[in-house]
Amino acid sequence: MKIKLDENLPHRLRTLPKNFGHEVRTLHEERLIGHADMDVWEAAQKESRFLITQDLDFSDSRKFAPGSHHGILLIRLRSPNRRNLIERIEEMFQKENVGQWAGCFVVATERKIRVLRPGRK
Repeated sequence: MKIKLDENLPHRLRTLPKNFGHEVRTLHEERLIGHADMDVWEAAQKESRFLITQDLDFSDSRKFAPGSHHGILLIRLRSPNRRNLIERIEEMFQKENVGQWAGCFVVATERKIRVLRPGRK
């Protein structure tokens, strides 16, 4: 899967998905730091990338309906410090078949993962 990491995630996360065979790009690498959310969104879609973010501007599953994009993983931790983010994302990539989330709208908390797939509500 091709993945784009939003700027609100630790840069160190770049290596985790790569370890599981995914291609990862960061906003820093693409010189998109500080750009508007829609610029980030358009870049992710143009490159057919699954966006991983904490940004609540991407939280509306009606606006970002499954199947209308290449996928979103919205991370919502109560304490989103660097260590917790890295641990949670690593756990998901180890235990879940993340490659099947292409085109899905996914919300992950400390304990749950909600996957909205294309064609389902």
